[in-house]
Amino acid sequence: MSRFVDKLPFFDRRSSPMEEAGDIPRNGLLHMHHHQPHHSGLLMQPQPSPPAKQSSFTLAQLLKRVNEARSDASSPTSSPTHSHYTIELGGSVPGSTGSDLSERMRGGGDRGSDGPLLPFVLKFTDLTYSIKQRKKGTCLPALPFYRGGGEPAEPEVPRMKTLLDNISGEAREGEIMAVLGASGSGKSTLIDALANRIVKESLHGSVTLNGESLDSNLLKVVSAYVMQDDLLYPMLTVEETLMFAAEFRLPRSLPTKEKRKRVQALIDQLGLRNAANTIIGDEGHRGVSGGERRRVSIGMDIIHDPIVLFLDEPTSGLDSTSAFMVVKVLQRIAQSGSVVVMSIHQPSYRILGLLDRLLFLSRGQTVYYGTPRALPSFFNDFGKPIPGNENPTEFALDLIRELETMPDGARDLVEHNKKWQTRMAPKAKHHDGLVEKPSLSLKEAISASISRGKLVSGASDGSVSVHSPGELAAPVSKFANPFWVEMGVLTRRAFLSTKRTPEIFIIRLAAVMVTGFILATIFWRLDDSPKGVEERLGFFAIAMSTMFYTCSDSLPVFLNERYIFLRETAYNAYRRSSYVLSHTIVGFPSLIVLSFAFALTTFFAVGLAGGADGFFFFVAIVLASFWAGSGFATFLSGVVTNVMLGFPVVVSTLAYFLLFSGFFINRDRIPRYWLWFHYLSLVKYPYEAVMQNEFSDPMRCFVRGVQMFDNTPLAALPAVLKVRVLRAMSQSLGVDIGTNTCITTGPDFLRQQAVTDLTKWDCLWITVAWGFLFRILFYISLLLGSRNKRR
Repeated sequence: MSRFVDKLPFFDRRSSPMEEAGDIPRNGLLHMHHHQPHHSGLLMQPQPSPPAKQSSFTLAQLLKRVNEARSDASSPTSSPTHSHYTIELGGSVPGSTGSDLSERMRGGGDRGSDGPLLPFVLKFTDLTYSIKQRKKGTCLPALPFYRGGGEPAEPEVPRMKTLLDNISGEAREGEIMAVLGASGSGKSTLIDALANRIVKESLHGSVTLNGESLDSNLLKVVSAYVMQDDLLYPMLTVEETLMFAAEFRLPRSLPTKEKRKRVQALIDQLGLRNAANTIIGDEGHRGVSGGERRRVSIGMDIIHDPIVLFLDEPTSGLDSTSAFMVVKVLQRIAQSGSVVVMSIHQPSYRILGLLDRLLFLSRGQTVYYGTPRALPSFFNDFGKPIPGNENPTEFALDLIRELETMPDGARDLVEHNKKWQTRMAPKAKHHDGLVEKPSLSLKEAISASISRGKLVSGASDGSVSVHSPGELAAPVSKFANPFWVEMGVLTRRAFLSTKRTPEIFIIRLAAVMVTGFILATIFWRLDDSPKGVEERLGFFAIAMSTMFYTCSDSLPVFLNERYIFLRETAYNAYRRSSYVLSHTIVGFPSLIVLSFAFALTTFFAVGLAGGADGFFFFVAIVLASFWAGSGFATFLSGVVTNVMLGFPVVVSTLAYFLLFSGFFINRDRIPRYWLWFHYLSLVKYPYEAVMQNEFSDPMRCFVRGVQMFDNTPLAALPAVLKVRVLRAMSQSLGVDIGTNTCITTGPDFLRQQAVTDLTKWDCLWITVAWGFLFRILFYISLLLGSRNKRR
């Protein structure tokens, strides 16, 4: 078991991924024991360690001890300049000391001519990936069409298309490996394969870190993936965007003050100080420039200082200066102790000088793998020398495109590369001074990186471990923070973004109030006559269905955030359940305001019954309708991927719900084979609830005396004749029916409409339950539909 001393506390050392690697010495690992102050320029000698009860520590335990050391260093009683801390590491070579491992990392010891060891080497061997091709045109089985002479008009399309064909290489710590090639050459596919974004069943070959295969969850902890598109919240500032990323990716044990310091240091190193308080912006809001957006995207993914960083076209769409600044940032990240793998379309001379390894692809095959300085000799041997005044990468890409237009494609260049690699392998090994496989195990390398301040997002609950090939894999914590912390951060971010776009809520509120105003003026002060009853039915049907149609504006909310959500959850920034609950919490207050606005606009103007109790129940059922309708639209947004697909589904489905609600046809008149749809109708329950709220009073009469002839052909008779008919009916029935006799009460009318199977409170709670059910279905759709891997 080893012990090492570092000269600075955890956060006083310049361990940011943006720092130059040569700015400070990295003298090994932190000590957990607090020593007396001494001269800061001296390295303390290793202390003898007592016998340990366990032979190794998990990654989480190491992080926990680093956090404790940091907490001690930040306390008022400690001296950050002269304090030293000790941390014990397991998993090293038996019998080795801390100085042994430190010397091995720096290249000392008795290695002789082998040279320094690299802590991290990401190696990929014989990566092969194929997909099924869909035939163009009709979905019917294709029949060959023959020209004259019996030859087929078009060759048959092969069933499988190979996107990666036996790709091999390695990326090392401190270097940038760039993948180049024309569009469709397989650059993004290779990055996805290395980042474990292709399902294992489809990808053949091996990807190892220091000779050991990476567990999927562990890879998410130690790596980061930067997508080609800048997926950011437009109304957040640069500083807020990075701060939210820090709260997601950095552990809860790290104080907010330290997270803020890390964000500020990252802003400076990314060159974003002048834009720190500028919003990201979009088409409708002016914000930061394209290069600044790209650097913010990179900053979000490196906030936790990952060991391995994958980037898909980080310079795409940028001018040469912005692209150079982005790659310069990536060089500093690599030099801080990370493995950087990126795809790039066409680097300039300046960018080429920052790259350490190049991998050229042509239709999924390797046509060159090596250093930039070896490109001229490679093409000289191929018989295509690079002109002295031409960018080597531009020449290579132009030559590859030219070869791809030929019948054999770039096959000659692929074969030349294989021979070149065989011939140059011994020379490269001698030049680098490295053995084929690093002596540092993955456990040793990760432990050493943690001690230098890397991998801040590792879990601190003791559930993360790094295992050797012969050991059983221990569980790996997927998330840096607990559920309630994630939900709080997501809620704050959503509220802040919503607060800065008040026009969206104002337009929605105006739409609800205008709708309420129109309904109030049309159905103004309805009476208790049979005509008034019919008009009340029309008002309730239109009002309740309008609530659901108004909620269709919830559809684009998640669709606009969909790819941001996929980006953030791909590497476990937060749980999907946290997102669903925060999404619900943020949207609910606006539903309350809309419900009161609609109820106040219509209830008293129409003259609905029930007094104060009836009004508040009306507010409650309108709120429940908004709740269920927004839940339905949110669920659909998790199923469909396009707004243009979502709106027709919402509109048509709500039309079916209204048709089977019981307004157009009573429940007892609906055919039995369609009765199931009646109970699935979202409009049924709020419609019946407001009906019972209005007509449940048995003392309220809606048809008196001669009013029974209304809505019949007898309504055209003179009033005197109606009275005579009424008297004749009284004599025939033996019941006194006068002009003021109540013929139909509210409950009578409910029975006529077959609104008797549920109470109004039953309808209210069922409507609320629909809202919860749709949000559960939304969560399930996120679980099933956000698997961000190719098949």
